[in-house]
Amino acid sequence: MADGGPAGLAERLKRGVGWSWTYLWALWFVLVLGLLYILRAPLKLHHNLGSGPSDLMVFASCNASLRQTCSTPTLPVVTAFLNTLTPKFYVALTGTSSLISGLILIFEWWYFRKYGTSFIEQVSVSHLRPLLGAVDNNAPSVHFTASNGEAESNRQNVSECKVWRNPLNLFRGAEYSRYTWVTGREPLTYYDMNLSAQDHQTFFTCDTDHARPADAVMQKAWRERNAQARMKAAYQALELNNECATAYVLLAEEETTTILEAEKLFKQALKAGEVCYRRSQQLQHHSPQQEAQHRRDTNVLVYIKRRLAMCTRKLGRIREAVKLMRDLMKEFPLLSMLNIHENLLEALLELQAYADVQVVLAKYDDISLPKSATICYTAALLKARAVSDKFSPEAASRRGLSTAEMNAVEAIHRAVEFNPHVPKYLLEMKSLILPPEHILKRGDSEAIAYAFFHLQHWKRVEGALNLLHCTWEGTFRMIPYPLEKGHLFYPYPSCTETADRELLPSFHEVSVYPKKELPFFILFTAGLCSFTAMLALLTHQFPELMGVFAKAFFSTLFAPFNFVMEKIESVLPSSFWHLLTRI
Repeated sequence: MADGGPAGLAERLKRGVGWSWTYLWALWFVLVLGLLYILRAPLKLHHNLGSGPSDLMVFASCNASLRQTCSTPTLPVVTAFLNTLTPKFYVALTGTSSLISGLILIFEWWYFRKYGTSFIEQVSVSHLRPLLGAVDNNAPSVHFTASNGEAESNRQNVSECKVWRNPLNLFRGAEYSRYTWVTGREPLTYYDMNLSAQDHQTFFTCDTDHARPADAVMQKAWRERNAQARMKAAYQALELNNECATAYVLLAEEETTTILEAEKLFKQALKAGEVCYRRSQQLQHHSPQQEAQHRRDTNVLVYIKRRLAMCTRKLGRIREAVKLMRDLMKEFPLLSMLNIHENLLEALLELQAYADVQVVLAKYDDISLPKSATICYTAALLKARAVSDKFSPEAASRRGLSTAEMNAVEAIHRAVEFNPHVPKYLLEMKSLILPPEHILKRGDSEAIAYAFFHLQHWKRVEGALNLLHCTWEGTFRMIPYPLEKGHLFYPYPSCTETADRELLPSFHEVSVYPKKELPFFILFTAGLCSFTAMLALLTHQFPELMGVFAKAFFSTLFAPFNFVMEKIESVLPSSFWHLLTRI
């Protein structure tokens, strides 16, 4: 179907501009050749670029009397210039070239390690490619004609690269801030904290807040970037209303320096939150505004109960934490997208209640529900637990894998395919950092969040890490490369590296899968640097021999130009060139 409307007109204009640039480049090339031929006599190009006695002929455009006066051959200018160059010049030339290419190599390598791409390649694609009229394959117009399958694939990629709230995120005041005081490093990025601010505004505010002075103050507090300004606003809201639950939440999250202090404030927030919830529950059907307020009060209450359960878990009261989480899931069964079951799984593993863990997995490890590293790796841990204490790679290679061992290995392969970054943290091949407040599923951020809380559970199961160490790399033999399709899951998304670099602090080396091949320009500059360094060394050691080679190289370099000019002169009639000269 032909393009129509403004979009089709824009596409035709873009193609027209691309073709016009192509014609301009071709026209420029023809004009340069014609200009060189016209000026061949005044500039004495044949004479200056000649490299031997056979090239000392006078120009074809000269008259007969001029040919007689030029019968005595003289050395060409280029050859004479090359004869005056000393070996020191070639040493300096090759040495400078090696230095410049080495500096380019260092910059390209640093840029690749930091941003995952080549600087020269990025500049070429971003600036030079549009000037040359290249068509961008990622143009929006492609999506208008995409088939249903392609559109579904695009939607899947978007969902795979969605950033999620970390179910086990730490407390800013009692944990993240203490890390900053001890190390001087910021564990959270600005992007991560900005996402948290957006979450708070979504969960803890509503359209009717302006009618209540305390809620209006808190609505502004959640937008504040400065932590001290947020806490000051929370105290101001409590002065206006001592039952402002969100003010207690903010102070518990950011001002407290211990988990015990945070728990006390969350208990005060729970009392205030339950009062607001019961009040709005009775009025929710009176108007849309009341319904929105009840939805906000529900979010606040669920958040408070969840954080209270996490406080009790951190304080060692595991059974109490499990009861709080189960009661919360029963009271609000429709809020499964908050992933409270992941908090429950971690607490049950701490109790070593593996039968209860299996019950939770049976409910949430369903093909219709979104997966996570917690779901996949916990399932693998339970199956590994059944065989890991007696597993031996030598014995398995002799007798083969039993059914239970095969199930455990398949579960590990399934988990590694979902998130290939986790095993390096569980096997302590990479150092852990504090997990961010948001994670990217199947990304390095999710792997850090999982390993930070679950490494102890893998260590507690005898032989589990040994089984993981022996089998996890076998996953990659089953996954097609390049990753055009997956084995058990959708193809691994290509957007994880960029999002993880935004979520994780700069001092952490982001894990990348699949490993990117070195860009062409890094290999090219490395080869150029090595080649010119070798030339500099050879020129310094054998100056006379390398001087002969250099002169021969430059003489050969200009030979094709002479050949092209002679062919053009022989093909086109002399009257044509005389006409161009007069013009």
